Order: sequence, then C-alpha cells, then structure tokens
Amino acid sequence: MSWTSEKVEKLKELWTKGHTASQIAEALGDTTRNAVIGKAHRLNLEARAPSKNSNSPKSRENKQLAKRSAAPMSRKAKFQSILLDKSFEPENPKSLEELNEDTCKWPIGHPNEEKFYFCGRKPESDFPYCKLHVLYAFQPKNQKEDVLDKEDGVPEFIEKKVKSAG
Repeated sequence: MSWTSEKVEKLKELWTKGHTASQIAEALGDTTRNAVIGKAHRLNLEARAPSKNSNSPKSRENKQLAKRSAAPMSRKAKFQSILLDKSFEPENPKSLEELNEDTCKWPIGHPNEEKFYFCGRKPESDFPYCKLHVLYAFQPKNQKEDVLDKEDGVPEFIEKKVKSAG
C-alpha cells in the first residue's frame, strides 16, 4: 500500500479523533494496524497511552457484571471455616492405587515402611486433603493474618499448629 496524501489526511483526522490503529486501518482499507502505527510515528502524531478503562458500553457492562458476581471465599476464610468445624471423620486407609478425587491424599508414615498408607477421608472442597490435613498443609502466609480467636475445646494439635504458624 502506498500512502497517498488523501490517506495521510484521513489517518491524521481519525488519529486525532481517538480511533484505534485497527479502526483506522479498517477505514483506510488495504493497510494493516502496524502500517498505521508506523506512519503515525513517522508523522510524529501525538502518542496516546493505551487505555485500560475503555468507555465502550461493552466494557461498562462487563465491569458491572464483575461487581455483581459473588466474591469467592478467600483461602484464609476457607482455612478459618475448617478450624471452626471440629468434626473429623475416621481415617479410611488407602494405598496409592486406591486414591481418586474423592479421597484425601495425605501420606501417613514413610513410603519405605510396610504400614505406609494415605488418609482416605473425604477431601475438603478445593483442596486435595481432608479437613484435618488441610490444617497441616495450608498455613497462614504471615503473622499479620489472625488465624482465629481460640475457643475452649480446640483440639491440642490445632493449637500447636496455630502456635507454630505464628
């Protein structure tokens, strides 16, 4: 494509109106977005910062939908809800071959031991482990995060885990 004086004037006009390089290329026809950007650069047209917040109706609708959707429960909130629930089902020992998506994959013992097995309880949603083993595996990120106000009746192993996390 050759840049005729009419096409250059059209480019300048559309550029100053705020059209994108893709839109300008489409309006001119027989040119590409990159050709438009290159020509605008050679003409020393005013550079425009890429807009992160488009004013198009579609982007406004998407932002409103995003605001309306329920926020997912944070990892910390899930951890705290597990801490509050003190009921743990009994272990259901499984071998490696018996593991599936419906079993806790927490190893018990050492793989070289004859009595080695996996927990086998029902895993907590979004975790590969049961409630009990989630408490071991997923610790708070730092000391600023309060694990939970302790109440009477909190099992000793949980208290030890909470203290070691702090």
